[in-house]
Amino acid sequence: MNGLQTRTRNNRSQLGSTPALLIVLSGGIGLIFWCTSAIRHGLLQSNAYDLGLFDQWAWLIGTGATPISSMEQVHVLADHGAWMFYVAGWAYRLLPSVQWLLASQALALSFTAIPIWWLSRQAELSLRQCWLVCGLWWLQPVVFNVVLFDFHPETWVMPAFAMALWAERAQRPRLWFLLLVLMLGCRDGLVLITAGMALNLALRRRWRWSLVAGSLSLGWLLMLSRWLYPMMRNGEGPKAAAQMFGHLSADPLLILKSLDWAGGIEYLVLLCLPCIWLWRRASLSTLLIGLPLVLVNLLSASSTYRTLVHHYSLPLAVLAVVGSIDGLCHQHRLRSVFPWTLCWAVACWLALAKPWFFAGPYLQRLPQLTEVREAIAMVKPNDAVITTSYLVPQLSHRTAVAFPKKAFNKDLNAMGWTLLLLNPNDPGWGSTGKLQKQLLSQARDKSWACHQWASGLSLCRDPDAEERLLPAGNTPTDRSQIQ
Repeated sequence: MNGLQTRTRNNRSQLGSTPALLIVLSGGIGLIFWCTSAIRHGLLQSNAYDLGLFDQWAWLIGTGATPISSMEQVHVLADHGAWMFYVAGWAYRLLPSVQWLLASQALALSFTAIPIWWLSRQAELSLRQCWLVCGLWWLQPVVFNVVLFDFHPETWVMPAFAMALWAERAQRPRLWFLLLVLMLGCRDGLVLITAGMALNLALRRRWRWSLVAGSLSLGWLLMLSRWLYPMMRNGEGPKAAAQMFGHLSADPLLILKSLDWAGGIEYLVLLCLPCIWLWRRASLSTLLIGLPLVLVNLLSASSTYRTLVHHYSLPLAVLAVVGSIDGLCHQHRLRSVFPWTLCWAVACWLALAKPWFFAGPYLQRLPQLTEVREAIAMVKPNDAVITTSYLVPQLSHRTAVAFPKKAFNKDLNAMGWTLLLLNPNDPGWGSTGKLQKQLLSQARDKSWACHQWASGLSLCRDPDAEERLLPAGNTPTDRSQIQ
């Protein structure tokens, strides 16, 4: 009993000893992250997938409408089972703004350093080592890249993931279980992490904890695949499973030949680079938690799963840093390790993060900003809009918005669209200039009122569709002629 009381007091002292400087730094870095993502969005570099998608869902929830995407015709819960995303809808009731998503993502990733600090103190690292570990987290290339890569709700629970690792080590089962549930509520893919935790616990012979984590993982997966997804997808299962892993049903030899071996090896090397020098044998147990996610990323048909640009590797960054904590417990020559490790992390960040995009690729649409603002000012709240992928997040606070994919239905009247805002000279991701020219030509043939700017940006409106498509309960706005 005395041992339990001592552990409880130690755990409370760890939580209560969070330095004020750490909180200030986390807030400051979070604001920097938010500014970079907001600037990227303002430079028209965000996209329909996934910022426009989630922004529309949040707006629909905030207005009390059914959150079904007009781009995918999918309910928000049928996307990744992310019931936690309804929190964003409540925020949109107060103020509908995409900045809720960008700011919450940036701050969540920055403040993940706080539970990482607790883990460091729990491992009895020195204050110098604790600061090193927090620096390693902030300098993870995938963290900065995910901040820039639109929005994904699993970023919200990276602090919960780190805190769950702390709770398990601190023998706090109720808190640990609650945190796992919150993680699964932000993305179905995090079931791979909870399954990895079950594997880790089993190898450590913590059978009850392993059984709970395994049962939660399996139960959540079965609930989504056998009930929720089929109910909301007209009998279909998880979309990603068919698109990304359908090739795994082929002959095993063909599967082995089709795997991206070179890309997979490069992915693993880049994933390990920032922290590998601090890992020791004691780190392997923690790193094992990421094994299911790493295998899925390697087996995916899409190369986006095997990069440090996208969000698929974000939980692995948490494990890499926590593995460094386990390794530092066995480091005795800190005076030589500290500056070298920090310099190496900075070098990896400069090489693998994407801040230099702001000096090149992100400035490509800068000359279009004035024309785009003029065009967006002409768009009315009740318009059903077809636009480019990079303008969808600028116009996603409406019930109908989409971008013309390669297999897009070109019959404008049949689909009920009332406004085109396209630029064949810069068609954006997933579209082509040829397709956009066909849509604009069709609109002109139907006598839609059109206006074109010097960059090739064109806006065409159906003059007869406003009353027909006006949502119930809204008052028609005065119709203005577009010259």
